[in-house]
Amino acid sequence: MTTVFTKIINGEIPGTFVYRDEHCVAFLSINPIAPGHLLIVPRLEIDEWTDLPTDIASHVMGVSHRLGQVLKKSHPCIRVGLIIAGYEINHCHIHVIPTRNMGDLDFKNAAQSVSREELQDNAQRIRAEMSSSGLTPSE
Repeated sequence: MTTVFTKIINGEIPGTFVYRDEHCVAFLSINPIAPGHLLIVPRLEIDEWTDLPTDIASHVMGVSHRLGQVLKKSHPCIRVGLIIAGYEINHCHIHVIPTRNMGDLDFKNAAQSVSREELQDNAQRIRAEMSSSGLTPSE
């Protein structure tokens, strides 16, 4: 069965993308723990990150690393946290989250919803920093 992330990747459900390549995509969470909260999702529909082919796992982690560096500049924070939980959707994904403290990495802090305008504003901040950092942003 097709996952919600595959539907987002395929454009069947709207997503606020900041990055796309042949192996993965990055888009803003609609239930962010903090402004700028990104989800890095492999195109392959694989449930657990430990089941990803090694080359895809390395690629997804590399993209997460580069976008984490971008987030640190686009969304003032002390650190950029990373969570691979995998319980809420059966499609591997990495949460990359600007944080000020450990409490910022708690899903209890996730917004119930955010406006389309807020998502677009965060995406634009990320894309602008990506461009100045030499990464090609996705519209």
